[in-house]
Parts: sequence; structure tokens; C-alpha cells
Amino acid sequence: MAGHKKITMSRVVLLCILLFNAASLLAQKECATTTYQEELIKKHPSLLPDITAANSFTTTTRNEVVMSGPGSPDGLVPVITIPVVVHILYKEQHENISDAQVLSQIDALNAAFSLQHADTSRIPSYFRGLAANTRIEFRLAKVDPKGYATNGIVRKNTWVTMYGIDERIKYSDQGGDDAWDSDKYLNIWVGNLAGGIAGYSSVIGGPKHLDGVTIRYSAFGTTGSVAGPYDKGATAVHEVGHWLGLRHIWGDAYCGDDGVDDTPPQRSANRGCPSGIKQSCGSSPYGDMYMNYMDLTSDGCMLMFTAGQMNRMRSMFAPGGPRNKLLSSNGYNGVAIPAPVAAPEVIIPEVKLLDVYPNPAQSILVVDMKESTELTGHDLQIINQFGQRVKTVKLTQAKTNIHVSGLAKGVYFIRIGRHQQKFMKL
Repeated sequence: MAGHKKITMSRVVLLCILLFNAASLLAQKECATTTYQEELIKKHPSLLPDITAANSFTTTTRNEVVMSGPGSPDGLVPVITIPVVVHILYKEQHENISDAQVLSQIDALNAAFSLQHADTSRIPSYFRGLAANTRIEFRLAKVDPKGYATNGIVRKNTWVTMYGIDERIKYSDQGGDDAWDSDKYLNIWVGNLAGGIAGYSSVIGGPKHLDGVTIRYSAFGTTGSVAGPYDKGATAVHEVGHWLGLRHIWGDAYCGDDGVDDTPPQRSANRGCPSGIKQSCGSSPYGDMYMNYMDLTSDGCMLMFTAGQMNRMRSMFAPGGPRNKLLSSNGYNGVAIPAPVAAPEVIIPEVKLLDVYPNPAQSILVVDMKESTELTGHDLQIINQFGQRVKTVKLTQAKTNIHVSGLAKGVYFIRIGRHQQKFMKL
């Protein structure tokens, strides 16, 4: 009995450690944009010229964008409206966030980019004169890529437990959802992200089908499934800032350069909610601008973009710029055509074309196609619970033995074309 209590207590201690570590990960906002961009370029070096050209364009034109002009009745530059589509990928029901949570994030984006949120009075007086209304707004799409009416929200149930920064969330055939045309929409993918990642942005000048931002479901919006201290919608504001050409305020280097003239040098990321003057690089009398959206403080302490950041973001929409085509999008203000009437659903009796045994399996898993030739010659894929392919086998006969002893214990999926079955590895 004493031994049993000892084992039980050990399990309790282990569980507490795991829960503590998980809580610690979520307690720090982790933006994976820089890591993601480095990995993408390393994997696809041919993208580097386009990425370099896009960043050079922004650097060259950022000082040509002005605060005022004849573009609107109030003398300010015209408002840029960006149509948004939100792709919600969920395995568990609590990850299937509500429309209200999505709308709360759109409201948070608009408040942040227009300097209209309730806490602008908390911007320190010595930085307040630099805070800017970017005159960039976000609206859920009303017209989808085919011209049909939409509410701008796509929901998809998935088999993937967690997504990393390997882009699976952006591919329908990998348990994600394909992007809408990035020349017409800002794609936002929302799902369960691994490793404490709060979000990341695509690369300016990168592939169109990967373009957009990805946000953890519990850091998206201001209501519903959000979890503090990242419950004010600032994670998406930060990542959209990246999507519009902004770097982290410390330039991703020790006292680095973010390419914006009116943000002071900063040694590295700030966390939590600092106060007062915090000196890190010593070159500014007022220290770090830790209340800037491009730092990594808690949501409630992110309060402003600067005029320089505004110019850099708006330069993306200049003629020839990486985001210029969005100005011609009809995704928000277009006239939708009636959706086609769906044909009556035809119920086809399920035919089990393959059998998998033993289940659970330890060393050998038998895939029996039950004398069906439909699947012969196809690749069989074994997918783990994170949606990652861990093994591929070519099916050449009615029964195939697959060695699974090298797989870690857990739940896996056998996938052959559109057919899928679950098995457990012991």
C-alpha cells in the first residue's frame, strides 16, 4: 500500500510540474515571426530576392508617406480598409471560438490602429506626441473569392491537436484551411498553437498562399476563450503590425534597429507590464517604448504605434508596394451574388475498404484492404496527433505489415487518399 501511495504521489507531483510549465509558457507572449521567417528562408532560399525587394521598397518609401493630405474631407490621408477572413481550426469544442470573439478582435484591431482604445491616456506624456492614428481599418469580408456572400468567418473541424510554425494550418489537406487570395484579403488563421506560441506573421514578399497571420485561439479577441494576460486582442495587433512591415521594436538584435526613426533603441523584448522610465540602451532620455505594440509586454500595457511606424505600414500600399493590390479588393464593399442552391444530400452507405489491426498495436500493424483494389498503389501515411506525417508506405498488396515499434506511444491516424482510420500505439 505504501508503494502504491508513493507512485500516486509521484504522478501528482509530475502532473503539477507539467501544469506549472504549461502555465509558464502561456504567461509569456511568444511571437514566432522571426523564427518562422528564418526557417522559411532556410528551407526556400529562392524566396530571398523577393523578400529582400519587398523590404527594400518599404524602407525606401516610408519617409514619403505624410500625416496629412487632400485625400479625405478632414485633410488626413485616406482610410485604408482591409477585408479580413478568419479561418478557425478546432479539434476541441472550446477551440471553436464564437462569432462574438471574432468580432471583439476586429474591434480591438480597429481601436489600436486608430488610437481609439480606452487606455490612450496611459501613454506617458513624453511619448504621447509620437502616438499615431494610422488610418488603417479592418472589416470582416462580405464577398468571398467566388463572389458569394460571406460573414468572413470559416470554421473547420480538424484532427490536428496542435499547430507549429510549419504552415500545416494553411493547407486543407494537412488539417488546416487554404488561404483566400492574399491580394484581396488579410487571412487570419486561429487555432491551438504549440510551444507557448501566441502568434506569427508571414513574410513580406513570401508565397501568396501562405500570406497572413496565425494566432492562438486563447489570445484572439477580448471575450470567450481568451486567457489573461493576453486577453485584449493585442497579440493580433502585434502580428498584423509584422504583416504590414514592422519589425520588433528592438530590431531583433541587441539594441538593434527596427527601421523606424521615432522608436528609441531598446536592448531586447520587455515582458509583463513595466512602468516608469526603463533605460536599456542609454541613448534616449525616456528609455524603452515598452508600451508600443511591437514590444512583447502584456496586452493591457500595449498602447500605441508611432507616426514613423504608421508611415512604414502605409508605405506597403504605395504603387508597386507589397500590399497595394488590397486597395482594389471588393472583399468588403463588393456586391455579392446569390449562392447556388445546394443539391439534396445523398446518403451513401459506408463501405469499410480497409481494416487495421491489432489496435492498439505494439510492433506490427496490419493494414488489410479486404480484397479491394481501389487503394492498391496508393501511399499510406501515418499521421501523429499534431498532424505531422511520421511514416509513408506504398501499398502493393491486399495485406501490408507496417513496423510501428519505432513510433512513440500515442494516437495516430492511417490515411490513404480520402480514407482515414485511427489507431493507438502502445
